[in-house]
Amino acid sequence: MERKLEKVLYHSRWLLVPMYIGLALLLLILTITFLVELTRLVPLALELSEKDVILATLSLIDLTLVGSLVVMVIISGYENFVSRIEIAEKDDNLAWVGKLDAGTLKLKVASSIVAISSVHLLKAFMNVEEIDNDKLLWLVIIHMTFVLSALFMAVIERFMMAETAPASKGNHESTSG
Repeated sequence: MERKLEKVLYHSRWLLVPMYIGLALLLLILTITFLVELTRLVPLALELSEKDVILATLSLIDLTLVGSLVVMVIISGYENFVSRIEIAEKDDNLAWVGKLDAGTLKLKVASSIVAISSVHLLKAFMNVEEIDNDKLLWLVIIHMTFVLSALFMAVIERFMMAETAPASKGNHESTSG
């Protein structure tokens, strides 16, 4: 009975696949949104002020960062939790595929959230005269919360890696000697 239960639990990882497919569809939506925004921007290129161009650029960068984050989660999540991705063409391999464990993926997600938050904060600062001071303060507080969270996650991950590295080395030496 226990072996059957463990087998069911082990194979339940495949239930993540529809979620990754959903994220791929979300990536399609982000791409369409990017193209729509870019299409709206192009005809106005000669009429926009420098500030408007910068704000539009930040919006497009924001969409790109979110899209990159989605790709990272799809590929790394699938690799870590479902199955290895085997790409037939050697040229099509991404350097980081297979190298992001769950802890590293969390750090990449956290740093991406900080980058996205930074873009939003910069956009707010570009419109500082139109935003209430209270709202601006909250944006800074929220951004700093993301920064501190990412920093704490990195420190915790480093401590965890330091704890497991000597232990695994020691176990390896004791089994081989």
